[in-house]
Amino acid sequence: MDFYIARQPIFTVQKRLFAYELLYRGTGEALLDNISGEQATTSLLSSTFLTEGIDIISNSKLCFVNFTEELLIKNTPASFPKSTLVVEVLEDVKPTKEVIAACRQLSKDGYRIALDDFIYDKSLEPLIRLADIIKIDFRLTPVDTIRKTLQKLSKHKVKLLAEKVETYAEFEKAAKLGFSYFQGFFFSKPEQILIKELAAAKISLYNLLAEITQTTTSIERLYDIISKDVAISYKLLRFINSAYFYRLQEVKTVKHAIAYLGKEELRRFVILIVVSELAVEKPDELIRLSLVRAKFCELLGCQSQLRNSSSELFLMGLFSLIDSMLNTTMTTIMDKLPIAEEIKDALCKGTGDFEPFLKAIVAYEKAELDACTDAVNQLNVDIKLLPDIYLESLRYANALT
Repeated sequence: MDFYIARQPIFTVQKRLFAYELLYRGTGEALLDNISGEQATTSLLSSTFLTEGIDIISNSKLCFVNFTEELLIKNTPASFPKSTLVVEVLEDVKPTKEVIAACRQLSKDGYRIALDDFIYDKSLEPLIRLADIIKIDFRLTPVDTIRKTLQKLSKHKVKLLAEKVETYAEFEKAAKLGFSYFQGFFFSKPEQILIKELAAAKISLYNLLAEITQTTTSIERLYDIISKDVAISYKLLRFINSAYFYRLQEVKTVKHAIAYLGKEELRRFVILIVVSELAVEKPDELIRLSLVRAKFCELLGCQSQLRNSSSELFLMGLFSLIDSMLNTTMTTIMDKLPIAEEIKDALCKGTGDFEPFLKAIVAYEKAELDACTDAVNQLNVDIKLLPDIYLESLRYANALT
């Protein structure tokens, strides 16, 4: 697979995952700057819907995909399932008769239509009437302009989506203005920083996490923890019997599951279960993103000179969002966990041998190809490997969530 595809989450006002926008970023030989909008979209559609399977990329959620004027007139969206695809009309598409006719037919056929990077113009009224969702860049558009735009759109039955929402303050402001959907990585940052102490209800889980992260933890101790917790036992059996392992015979006992996984994988599993419990009040996407990062860093590590540190790289990726889960500074958390100093340096200081791994996955998530390329070059890893690594990371996260 040579295609660089990133996905960005879209949430409801309740912070539940609504959809992903899929972003195409070229191939190893043809980066984004060298391809047309038509090539980008058709490559993205073929590599997700046709080649790799949309369920892996989207985890069965809706997918927003950009469409140019030419692709709309050619009725390209109709070749893909309306149950999954949201037709996103790019901002530079002119509301010609042909475009309006194409969108009208798509709407009639049951496709959802979104208008991207929307700036109100009276000529867009025919498209507005056909649209289900209108996207507004929340960072680039002044608040007064947003209010005027919302007033003009109030007579239409459209949902509003705020793009590039990067903080909880922006999320709350957009929600108060009447937006229904929110796109961005606001959920991956702490809502507020609790400098003094963790919430009392999470202390026992945090102490358990500190115990499990010790490399001296035995498989007997892990079994003791799992066997006394019905929820963890259930999740372990569900995980071991998921499609990720392609097992022909079902694993029915905790002992069998433990024997199959082994100490290191079992330790990882218990850690992520505890982490997910710590983040129970947060959007599910926060855990999913942590899992993607963990597996991505591990697999990238296996391709680098630090292949013997793949387990530590997995932990680094998994813990990369723990400050958001606990609304506490990363330094406060890391000071209390007995994990490798390389992990702490990368997470707290942005330094050390592990830092390029974290930089690579964060840049990949945001489709920042230059930053991702710089990080991977530091590791002397072939950047063409990243799409497959990312896809495998999505499979892993899907199996666990």
